[in-house]
Amino acid sequence: MMYPNDGFRELERQECLRLLAKAPVGRIVHTRRALPAVLPVNFSLDTDGAVLLCTSATSELVRAIVGAVVAFEADEVDATAHSGWSVVVTGTVTMVTDPAEHERLARTGPRPWVPWPDPVFVRIEPELVTGRELIGGRTLYGVDLRFLAAPPNVRGPRAGGSAERSWTTSIPTTVTACRGGRSRSASTPSF
Repeated sequence: MMYPNDGFRELERQECLRLLAKAPVGRIVHTRRALPAVLPVNFSLDTDGAVLLCTSATSELVRAIVGAVVAFEADEVDATAHSGWSVVVTGTVTMVTDPAEHERLARTGPRPWVPWPDPVFVRIEPELVTGRELIGGRTLYGVDLRFLAAPPNVRGPRAGGSAERSWTTSIPTTVTACRGGRSRSASTPSF
């Protein structure tokens, strides 16, 4: 659940699929030997929103994911602007076995970055599609955190017109460390 002023905007399903179509690479999250595994892969979207992968029929990935429920994530991040989006598709993986469908995907589906002698297409059915966007910086309940992190001379004048230090300097900067319960001083609050 996202709160109205946490800086994130929840994306609708169609917007998620539109953004996914722009991404060249995503990450498939699956289980390998009872542990989580994440693998970057190139992909494309089918007309129904299914995520399509092309890989080797004998790959460890195919053995691990066909018939399983997986998550697939793609994103775009602008670290300078503190903005971006992330989309997650969760669903069951099936292997394309129909010859006509395989032929169609050979023409229109994802192109493998590594040429496989025995390529197969797998589909992640879009049973659950979620996404969120971080909009132009960080806010917390309507307060722009970039403003709080700026040096005192950049924060701007107080109501009285003085530019010497802003009201944010009165925010306590002593925080309790997570380990050992010790206190430390910080020049900028950590969020």
